[in-house]
Amino acid sequence: MSNMTRLAIRKTSFFGYRYGKGLLAVGAFLLLSGCLGVPKGVSPVKNFELNRYLGKWYEIARLDHSFERGLTKVTAEYSLRADGGVKVVNQGFSLEDNEWVDAKGKAYFVQDEDEAYLKVSFFGPFYGSYVVYDLDQVDYQYSFVIGPDTSYLWFLSRTPTVSAELKEQFLQSAKDLDIDTSSIIWVDQSS
Repeated sequence: MSNMTRLAIRKTSFFGYRYGKGLLAVGAFLLLSGCLGVPKGVSPVKNFELNRYLGKWYEIARLDHSFERGLTKVTAEYSLRADGGVKVVNQGFSLEDNEWVDAKGKAYFVQDEDEAYLKVSFFGPFYGSYVVYDLDQVDYQYSFVIGPDTSYLWFLSRTPTVSAELKEQFLQSAKDLDIDTSSIIWVDQSS
């Protein structure tokens, strides 16, 4: 493979996950795994107000996955789409490549629009669950999100730093779901 080809492949990375065989593997996994479920013991937030949830969120913590591996300063930006769905733009800084990478996707409610249970896609017709199971429903300042199973978990905040009490609340919620909290990654949001 030529150096130019290697560079082209590197520049088309999706959150650290290279296109090609990797995309096919992810697509097949999503197709076969039924990714729109809600993990046992999880209830999506009720009385959810999408308009208040829109905007920029900082990723405070997550479980490790290939599509975010090695990224710091990760954010998610949500805005309305013309078709009524949600435009999703995730961005993070790759320390390995010394550059910003992003992923653009779309999300739609799975059930009622006042229930924080959405399906999100970053490639084609493949969707995964995005379930907000804990949320500051007064000011919409933090959000605990889980995917179709307990191997997907995120802690989002409107600010790049949060209190120790809020971190402990997140860790306790993970423990309550039998998630190994030693595998949680605390995302570096420093400048």
